[in-house]
Amino acid sequence: MDFVRNIPFCSILLTLFSGTVCSMLSGRAAKWVNTAVIVMTGVMSAILLHNLLMTGESFVYWMGHFPAPWGNEIRAGILEASMALFFCIIMLLSMWGGRKKLDEEVEGSKHNLYYILVNLLLSSLLALIYTNDLFTAYVFVEINTIAACGLIMIRQIGRTLAAAVRYMIMSLVGSGLLLIGLCMLYDLTGHLLMSDIRIEVAVIMADGTYAIPLVITVALMVVGLAIKSALFPFHAWLPDAYGYSTISSAAILSSLASKGYIFLLIKIIYRVIGFEVFNSTHIINVLFVFGLMAMIFGSLSAIKESGIRRMIAFSSVAQVGYIYMGIGLGTRTGMIASVYHIFAHAAGKALLFISVIGLTDVSGFSRRFVDQTGAGYRNKIAGIGFTVGSLSMVGVPVFAGFISKILFAQAAVKNTGKLLPTMIVLAISTILNAIYFMKTVIRIYTPCPDCPYEGIAMKKEKLYAVSIILFVALNIALGMSSQPVVDAIASGLDMFG
Repeated sequence: MDFVRNIPFCSILLTLFSGTVCSMLSGRAAKWVNTAVIVMTGVMSAILLHNLLMTGESFVYWMGHFPAPWGNEIRAGILEASMALFFCIIMLLSMWGGRKKLDEEVEGSKHNLYYILVNLLLSSLLALIYTNDLFTAYVFVEINTIAACGLIMIRQIGRTLAAAVRYMIMSLVGSGLLLIGLCMLYDLTGHLLMSDIRIEVAVIMADGTYAIPLVITVALMVVGLAIKSALFPFHAWLPDAYGYSTISSAAILSSLASKGYIFLLIKIIYRVIGFEVFNSTHIINVLFVFGLMAMIFGSLSAIKESGIRRMIAFSSVAQVGYIYMGIGLGTRTGMIASVYHIFAHAAGKALLFISVIGLTDVSGFSRRFVDQTGAGYRNKIAGIGFTVGSLSMVGVPVFAGFISKILFAQAAVKNTGKLLPTMIVLAISTILNAIYFMKTVIRIYTPCPDCPYEGIAMKKEKLYAVSIILFVALNIALGMSSQPVVDAIASGLDMFG
């Protein structure tokens, strides 16, 4: 048990230290270190999850064995361990799927730098998952931002440089609002540990003296994290960032980076503010409205796109809207649906980005829809992967996305005041998803004997094929065996409270 309690801290330290090690290695050696670190972290997370499921109890680890305020705290429960394990799986498969293209898109002298950034990103995500201290969370939010920006711009073409600048500007605005909120919260409560803050927040709300400043403080933190996770209308940086970065970067950033901020927001709602207190504010209604708007406008933007990668990028805006809509429902079932959708969207979106590079490579490296005609025949494994990812995003039974939409519908039923708009927008969004995803699937499987790219075949890449096959299996597993995952999420949220 003592070993298990060290796993969260060791996971963060291992990934952080590996970034330093990679700076002294060649690109090839850094690649193997990166793979080994992700695998080791995933194995440790699996051990931790198994132990927590057996004991049914969370625990707090004192870093340096000193209690607050001298020491720092890490907290681990079922939800944290599940998220850490899932993030490691997605990152490993994303790196495998885009490894071959990395050689073409990034200078050889910068390969070790790329793996440094990936390691730092994973370290920051693990810290956001496990930390029980708000200032530590802010520090790793900034590390996450820097690493993500580096992953966007390392390709060094005009579009990625512009996208990185836009991303950095928007992220700094979000970070600034988050920091202001944290400073105000510290001034109101005198604490940085989440559990201690929650006690003081309950006193403030009961007394009523500083209730309004507290609500303003919470609003600043929520808006800051909403900007960083690309909630509509703060999503302007997203299409180019995901559409023109390396394929592994696009898969990782779209499926993981923004989810780390959302998971931190969920922790703040439960462990800092308190679920009941947060629901008593109007902030939850604002999140609900913007979530609904994102579901519609993100999908409309995707429909208007003429490039396949930017279409997938705009789809992420809509999918982030689903998560915020579930949070905005203000019910336990809504939060369960949102957390489950983090898993479903990460598995489906990473699969789409990895698959699309195989389709464009056999289409003259063109991203235009017209050039993708028949690409599913020219690269069969990529066609299958894109089809499965699309079906999951639309919400077809058997796949992960279907369970997400069922959970959102069930959550809406339990909130009669928000039932009608939720069901209407859920239906409209599903139709819009079907329009832009299914038209793409139809196009890649439309025979085109006269196409200039007919007869081109993708070179067989075993690691790329393995990545897509495992992603497909993951999407089907989440769709067919969803109940254990939902139960684990519910138990984890109960531990939060």
